[in-house]
Amino acid sequence: MDPQKYETVIGLEVHAQLRTKTKLFCGCSTEFGKTPNTLTCPVCLGLPGALPVLNAAAAEMAVKLALAVHARINPRSQFSRKNYFYPDLPKGYQITQYHHPIAEEGWLRIDGSGRPKIIGIERINLEEDAGKSIHDGLPDSSEKTSLDFNRSGVPLLEIVGRPDLSSASEAAEFLQLLRATLQYLEICDGNMEEGSLRCDANLSLKEKGSSTMGVKTEIKNLNSFRFLQKALDYEAERQAAEIAAGRPIRQETRLWDPVRNRTWPMRSKEEAHDYRYFPEPDLPLLVLDENFMERAKASLPELPQEKVERLIETYRIPAYDANLMAQSRGLADYFERTAALLENPKAASNWIMREVLQYLHGQRIDIGQFPIPAERLADLIRRVDDGTLTLTAAKDIVFPKMIAGGKEASAIVVEEGLGQIADEEALKKTAREIVAANPGPLKQYREGKRQVFGFFVGLMMKETKGRANAPLAHKILKEILDGDKGSS
Repeated sequence: MDPQKYETVIGLEVHAQLRTKTKLFCGCSTEFGKTPNTLTCPVCLGLPGALPVLNAAAAEMAVKLALAVHARINPRSQFSRKNYFYPDLPKGYQITQYHHPIAEEGWLRIDGSGRPKIIGIERINLEEDAGKSIHDGLPDSSEKTSLDFNRSGVPLLEIVGRPDLSSASEAAEFLQLLRATLQYLEICDGNMEEGSLRCDANLSLKEKGSSTMGVKTEIKNLNSFRFLQKALDYEAERQAAEIAAGRPIRQETRLWDPVRNRTWPMRSKEEAHDYRYFPEPDLPLLVLDENFMERAKASLPELPQEKVERLIETYRIPAYDANLMAQSRGLADYFERTAALLENPKAASNWIMREVLQYLHGQRIDIGQFPIPAERLADLIRRVDDGTLTLTAAKDIVFPKMIAGGKEASAIVVEEGLGQIADEEALKKTAREIVAANPGPLKQYREGKRQVFGFFVGLMMKETKGRANAPLAHKILKEILDGDKGSS
């Protein structure tokens, strides 16, 4: 896509499954992963004569999100019937909010790669989830579809963003911030793989500088930040190619194929009138009084953007570190517990941003499953800072053994004999032996190839098993390499 010719216009619709104990309109459990069709009743199965009753906890969670995203809360909102047929929608309609949602006109501010940008949120709706269709291929290559209604009736928040996003990277950043906000509020676990957070993306192109919007397509059910970015980038290129070839863009719903890295058509895009919305006759208006809203406001925690600002101000860490750690409330809390035990909070940030996150990503776990408590990580960092343990030994030997065996750093240092070598004469002896054994690199160094210095440093650390005091070892090596004693 030529960015000089076209502008990308993106809006997200996000569905967040609420962490209530029971469903939106009945008393069935919302627990994930139970045997199919064991968490159902006449209400969530849509049996004739069954009447819905609103879950008050879900309404309170919706209000908390509305407050967190600066939205206008409507004291009176209304449920409607959205009529459409899905095999896993047993009633043949979904109870949702449309004309009179619980909240409207909110916003979140993203960093926008150093250029802060306000992204609008058009409305927040309370609604019930559908069931789940499970497609199984059979040995004879036919396909069987099974229906699991355990998810039917689970409470959702539909969060409809305005088309204020201009790139796939902005869309991913907005979704990450929204996910973190939901997790901080403890109203959604944000697990995209299990489907408790789902995203649909609308994209269109318009000519640069034009106010005329292009025809949009919708990409359904994007369940990771990476897929969201890749799908939007692909769709922008596809639409640009269609326009260049003189073919019209069709308003349709498309799916992302992560194997072929492309979108493909699912169905023509419905308009609101296709759903024949009308007020839900079995539910009264949802009326929120001042006491209800004050309770919700009083329960708000520190939110992600507030935490970022406080981390930067309190611990003097870079904005990049603070933003990344604040995406996870658990990770930010772990950093604060570690930093509180150190004179140098930046050292805690460095270890978490590198070693800790690398381990978490490699194991595909979150900080709650990390085997080293904050107190023990702080002890390890403190030993490096006070010079009793080299950084190399801490990273390459002690840290992995702490993960594997659950031992404290002090025990591993004793077992492995890792006390730092700061004896100048002992280090000089080792350095002279290394230099004498490598006349070729020594000649290169003295002829001006100064990068060879790193080669000698590496040999020094290898010979001392990472125990050499790094500043002292550097000083001694430089003196020997620069002088006449190195070849003796």
